[in-house]
Amino acid sequence: MARVDHGVTRGTFSLDGQTFDVDNNVWVIGDDAECVIIDAPHDVDKILHVVGGREVKAILATHAHDDHVRVAPALAAATGAPVLLHPADRVLWDLVHPTVAPDGDLADGQVVEIAGTALHVLHTPGHAPGACCFHAPELGAVFTGDTLFHGGPGATGRSYSDFDTIIESITQRLLVLPEHTVVHTGHGDDTTIGAEAPHLGDWITRAG
Repeated sequence: MARVDHGVTRGTFSLDGQTFDVDNNVWVIGDDAECVIIDAPHDVDKILHVVGGREVKAILATHAHDDHVRVAPALAAATGAPVLLHPADRVLWDLVHPTVAPDGDLADGQVVEIAGTALHVLHTPGHAPGACCFHAPELGAVFTGDTLFHGGPGATGRSYSDFDTIIESITQRLLVLPEHTVVHTGHGDDTTIGAEAPHLGDWITRAG
């Protein structure tokens, strides 16, 4: 069975004419021989340090904001692995990499196999139109990118995002997972589905 390795990279996020400093989580799922990488933020060398010489089978993008895909083409070149992105996020990808396309598509219901472990692709729009989460039932984990954090949903105040849509995605695709499921996020600390589910009404009230 696969294991989960973790690193953090530091850089910026830019959209709608504003730029912010951010720390991004990098998640690598695999065994001693092979792995997949979730997201490609900021720093190829730091990501490869987490990989540790294993064969990279794919680079899975949770969404195409620049802090999640900035070094995706360079990481693909360094590893020989394809970058996979949901096609609804191509509009955001093209803002970052207008001359380079992703190598393939992600689709809701798709299963990515790595080291004998299945990653189920969940299309969870709202923070971005093509946002995806990756559920690994055998690991008791879901990798949520910027869809769900410790403390609530991802931001929806910028272009191509929508609060009602992210709430629908979280309600229908994430909060139905087992309560013990560990939520590995795109930024910040882990949480669990059980810890976040009781606060759904608070999030909606707060946004209103």
